[in-house]
Amino acid sequence: MGFLRRLLLTGTVIGAALAVAVFARAESLDDLAPYKMIRSLQFVQDTVVLGDHSAMEMQRFLLTTIDERLRTAEPAIFDDPRNVDAALVYAMSGGNPDTLELLIRKDIGGHFDSRLTDALRSYLGGRGSQSVKSLAEIFPEYKRSRVGPYLALVSANSVIRKDPKLALSYFDWARLVAPGTIVEEAALRRSIYLAGEAGWIDKSMAYANRYARRFLRSPYASQFADLFVKLAVDHFDALKEEDILEVLSFMDVPRQREVYLRMARLAAISGKNKLASLAAERAQLLSGEGESVPKVLADLYSGLASVPSSDVASAMEAIAAIPDDQLSAKDRALKAAARAVAEEVLRTPKAARVPDAVAEEPVPQAAEDPSYDGLNEAESAERTMDPQAADGGQTPVAAGPQKETGEQQDKAGIDPAFDSFVSSGRSKLDEIDALLKGEGS
Repeated sequence: MGFLRRLLLTGTVIGAALAVAVFARAESLDDLAPYKMIRSLQFVQDTVVLGDHSAMEMQRFLLTTIDERLRTAEPAIFDDPRNVDAALVYAMSGGNPDTLELLIRKDIGGHFDSRLTDALRSYLGGRGSQSVKSLAEIFPEYKRSRVGPYLALVSANSVIRKDPKLALSYFDWARLVAPGTIVEEAALRRSIYLAGEAGWIDKSMAYANRYARRFLRSPYASQFADLFVKLAVDHFDALKEEDILEVLSFMDVPRQREVYLRMARLAAISGKNKLASLAAERAQLLSGEGESVPKVLADLYSGLASVPSSDVASAMEAIAAIPDDQLSAKDRALKAAARAVAEEVLRTPKAARVPDAVAEEPVPQAAEDPSYDGLNEAESAERTMDPQAADGGQTPVAAGPQKETGEQQDKAGIDPAFDSFVSSGRSKLDEIDALLKGEGS
C-alpha cells in the first residue's frame, strides 16, 4: 500500500495507471482490509481536489473495487471497528447506497449502530429531512471519530434549509477536523452558498477567500466561480471592491478574465449596469492580443449595460457589430434581445393618415374649446389613459361599440398611431422575455 501511495504522488496519468495495476496484483481482494482501501480512496480524492485531475480515473476504480470488497466480505471482518467506519465513510463518499443496505441486513453481530445507519439510509435515500433529529442526537457522539468529518457534511446538508446557522456550524467543524481534504473543499463551497443566501455577506466572502487560497485547481472550482459571481452581483452594493479583488488575486489571468466575463453577463441580465460595465472593462483589459472571443464577449456585455443609457444609439451600433459566429447560442439570444430593446427605444411612432371621409365631417364642438390648443399627439393619447387601470395607467379606456365613426374616435381621443406603437412594443417585449427566459439564473 505504501508503494501505491508513492505512485499516486507522481501526479501523472502514468502513475495512476501503474497504481491501478499494483493495487490489483499486490494482494487479492480477500486479503485487503476495507479500512486500508478507504485510506487509498481518501488519498486519491484529496489529490483530485488539490489539482491532480488525472487521479479521477483512479477514484472511480477504487470506488468500484471497494464496493466489490464490502459486498463479498465475511461478517467477521467487521469485528474490527475500523472496517465498520470504512463502510460508513464509503457510503458517505459517493459509494453505492445499496451496499450499505446489504451490510445492514447481514449484520447479525450488531457491528453497525442502527441509529446511525437508519439516519444515513434516510439521507442517502433522499429523505434527509426525516433524519435531522437523529443526526442531531448522534453527531456529538461521533464528531471526533473517523466518520466525524463526513457525518458533519451529511448533518449540514440535512438542515441546510431549516436551520442555516446550525448547518454552517457543521460545515465549520468538518473544515476544522479535515483540512486540505475533499471534505474541506466541499464544506467551503457549500458554506459560500449558504452564507450568501442567508445574507451573511462577510462570512460568505471569508469562505470564498479561503477557497480561492486552497482549491482553485479543484475540478469543482467552476462551481465556486459561479457562486462567487452570484455573490458579487447580488450584493455588489454591500461589498467592497477590494474584497472582490482580493479573492481574484489568487487566480491567474485566464481565470480572472473568465470570472469577470461571468460577472459582466449576470450583472447585465440582472440590470446591475454599473457592475456589468466595470466587469466587462476589466475583462477587456485582461484579454491579450489574438484572444478575440473574450474581447467579443466583453464588448457584448458592455453593450448590454449601455442600452439603458442616454447613448443608446452608440450601444446599438456596437452590439450590431459583434459577430454572431463567436457567440454561444445563449449569448446570441442576449444580443438579439439587446438589439430589440434598443430598436424599441429609438423607434418613433408614425402619424396615422386621416381618412378622407373623416376629414370631410364637421369638426366636433369640443375642438373649438381653447383648452385643446397646442395638444400634441402624445398628450392627446395621454388624456385617454384610465388612471385606475390595474397596469398603472397603460390600458386605453374602452371605446364602446366595435364600429365607431371618425367623430366617435376623435371624441374618445384614441390615437391610432400611438395605440399601434404601444401594442407593437408590448409584443416585442414579450419576445424578449421569451429569449431571456432562464437567463437570470
